[in-house]
Amino acid sequence: MIRRILSLILLIWILGFAGFALFLPQSAPLDRTDGVVVLTGGAKRIDRGLEVLEKGKARRMLISGVDLDVKPAELAAEYKRPMKLFNCCIDLGFRAVDTRSNALETARWVARNKVKTLRVVTHDWHMRRARFELDRALPSDITVTNDAVATQPSLNALFKEYNKYWLRAVASLAGI
Repeated sequence: MIRRILSLILLIWILGFAGFALFLPQSAPLDRTDGVVVLTGGAKRIDRGLEVLEKGKARRMLISGVDLDVKPAELAAEYKRPMKLFNCCIDLGFRAVDTRSNALETARWVARNKVKTLRVVTHDWHMRRARFELDRALPSDITVTNDAVATQPSLNALFKEYNKYWLRAVASLAGI
């Protein structure tokens, strides 16, 4: 009996992983939202957020999880954007160190800036876990658009992310 239960759990896990790996979230159309949040940690995420902002598709942007040593002028220079854009429309979040704290930092920013519609920019393989954490942290009346930056993740990266997602889901069910 225990063997069958374990076999069933393994089968469900394998099928779930296959679906997770084969059907990664996609980028979103450039519809207007009040704000855009970029979760740091990978290439092209900030570029996508800047594109959204510069095309007038959001009024403010949060870059969550920025290293304490990073200054707005350094980011403006690195991304070849005018400092005026950073001064008017971009907030740097220095408190987040992982996906869960990205969500908490985002929730505080959303409340402070009266954001009702939010675009989330992260990598395709990271989007599900990011949304899981955001859905737990944000009020239910906030409309969130997933805007996944396409990548070519390795099987190992997908395996790790899938397991992180499920471990976090189980931990939250346990109240952790």
